[in-house]
Amino acid sequence: MKRLKRWISLLLAAMLITCAALAGAENADTAADALNLKNNPDQAWTYQADADAWVLSVTPYVAQPVLAEYQSLSVCVPGAYVLGLDTDGDGAADVTAANASGETKGSLVLNAEGTVTSPYGQVYTAATAPVLFETGGAGYSAQRSSAASTNYAANGFIYMTAGNRGKQSSYTDENGQTVYTGDAPDMIVDGKAAIRFVRHNIALGNLPGSAELLVVTGGSGAGAHTMMIASTGDNPVYFDYLYALGAAGLTRDASGAYTSTVSDAVWGALGYSPITSLAEADMAMAFEYTLDAGYSFSTAFQKQLAAVLSEQYMEEINSRNLSVEEAKVGFDLDGDGALSSTVALTIERDEAAYHETNGYHGTYLDLYLAEFTQSLQSYLDRLDYAEGWTWFNADGTAMTDEQVAAMTAADRAEAFLQGRVNTGSSSRGGRMGGGMGRGMRDQRPEGMPEGGFPGGGMPGGNFPAGDMGGAPQGGGVTDSAGNAVEVGTPNQGTTQAAGSATDSSSYATYDAMVAAYEADIAEVLAGDEYGNNTVSLYDPLQWIADEGTTLPTWVRMMNGAREGDIAMFNSLNIELALLNAGVDAEVEWQWNGGHVPGEVLGDSLALRIDSMVGKYVEGAVQVEKPAATAQTANGTAESANGTDVSSWVTLDENGQAHFTLADIAAYRTAGASKAMPAFDVLDYGQEDYVFGSDTQDARHWDTHVLQALTENRDTLESLFNAE
Repeated sequence: MKRLKRWISLLLAAMLITCAALAGAENADTAADALNLKNNPDQAWTYQADADAWVLSVTPYVAQPVLAEYQSLSVCVPGAYVLGLDTDGDGAADVTAANASGETKGSLVLNAEGTVTSPYGQVYTAATAPVLFETGGAGYSAQRSSAASTNYAANGFIYMTAGNRGKQSSYTDENGQTVYTGDAPDMIVDGKAAIRFVRHNIALGNLPGSAELLVVTGGSGAGAHTMMIASTGDNPVYFDYLYALGAAGLTRDASGAYTSTVSDAVWGALGYSPITSLAEADMAMAFEYTLDAGYSFSTAFQKQLAAVLSEQYMEEINSRNLSVEEAKVGFDLDGDGALSSTVALTIERDEAAYHETNGYHGTYLDLYLAEFTQSLQSYLDRLDYAEGWTWFNADGTAMTDEQVAAMTAADRAEAFLQGRVNTGSSSRGGRMGGGMGRGMRDQRPEGMPEGGFPGGGMPGGNFPAGDMGGAPQGGGVTDSAGNAVEVGTPNQGTTQAAGSATDSSSYATYDAMVAAYEADIAEVLAGDEYGNNTVSLYDPLQWIADEGTTLPTWVRMMNGAREGDIAMFNSLNIELALLNAGVDAEVEWQWNGGHVPGEVLGDSLALRIDSMVGKYVEGAVQVEKPAATAQTANGTAESANGTDVSSWVTLDENGQAHFTLADIAAYRTAGASKAMPAFDVLDYGQEDYVFGSDTQDARHWDTHVLQALTENRDTLESLFNAE
């Protein structure tokens, strides 16, 4: 409630953020008039009767766009909030839903009395409706602007989608030279500018919606974009970039001091498989692989480098002095039978006592295991929401409808853990009876995919699979409008070499590789045109505790438990930072889910938003998840596509799941899709901060990797490219 009151006073008072003492501030914001929709003669709306919704034509969200086709947005408004369109400027509705035809130029005339009751019972008006922003950025790439979808109109949300610059973005200057404009922090700045545009126009009465209840969502690189926006709200370090674009609500005086009258912070965030924070990603992934003592690296160099990075990760985590309140995460980490303690989180090493995890243990890993256990337990507890699944007997034959109808919760859990199910999505992979016990750590079970969308596509379940992008190595990825999403670095595509037995095909010698690192990192550390380190600008952990940041009220992150695009430690670390900053934060690692998993088993993005409104907005409905309707008819699949994990996951007499840290490490390495760490560019694959030029592809920036290469030359150099 304290955070909510702060938000309300912040927004109602037209928040002022000052970077320095103000003297003679500019009298006018030149962007304000240009970004006022009322002043835009090209503003046009299309009424879509099937959804009872109005959709705004693609419109620039900054006054000085670099790439207008990317730096623009569209908004979908439920029809209940609109009386019609004012086409002649007199303030009256000249075109209504009854006589609208095609795209019509004009301004919305809002209906203050209209309401929408969501499918979950939450009631919204033009003044209280949440604004849902689906951000782009899959693969840290550009997303071309497109018309907003109507899929959330029935939920009562104001839905906005915006394009953004990314790693391939470029233009031709006056000299005919190609100039890249997608380096950090361009992607996040574009998202902030889009938020400012919508809030600016809500304040002017041009758009409906609650300026306070703005929620951002996205998956994969767009999930990273989501978390970066959520973790850097209103931070003045981004003002130089926003001002240069002519973003709404920023003025600058003669001394260079800024005043901001529009917020770019968010109220809530839902990040699906957020590929962040990259600054620690190499260490974290190497550590996750090293926890599996039975994992076979492709080369001796890869194994040794992973061991070195793992030790660095232990040192890094321990240097942060992390802790967590048991009550906030819901786990009894100290074993005293209560949730009243604040537990220090550390990693320790004892190779003799913990040989199955290469010696690693400690309270930090206890929390990691507890989060995994809860994620599996939550999945098992929701199996009665399954729809259209095909269940199989132990002999591989499909159950009869009667047998399915008679299944108890324990029966479903046992069948699921044994892989005796087909969920209707081939991306779930696995094989019935394939097993993933400790004897199979060195191989991926047949059918287990390397990433992919595990049924449901968009987090809300409203779009077809693939809409969120995120395929780590490109090809065939589309956004919510069906447009191709550009994935890969500017010239060479991905620099990943997953599963490669060659340590590097880019560097003939160890010295050449180290020299490239040193030169590239020196360039990054020197700062950009404003003197900022671009790696820091894209690191959520850098800004969560910063005094200049306005944080969300709530955050949810969901990764697929078996995806290989990012270590699970990354989302865990962000959750810890947010919790300690007072944010209602949670992480879920969807069991058996791949990259960018969809909400499943009765949950949805819309339900989550409605629930948070009920929790934090005074007078709102306290939303409850609808009861499950147990499956009574079996599906029609001919064979199971589940993964048998029963050899190392056990259920006690109360139906509670149990497994060990070594078991979950084996599960992670069997399901992941990226070799660790064996890239031609050793930094975290395709995802980067300085993306390149016509003559240079993605640059090195990971100081942790450089430290490993330089401090361990004696053991690493002789192994490099030796196999």
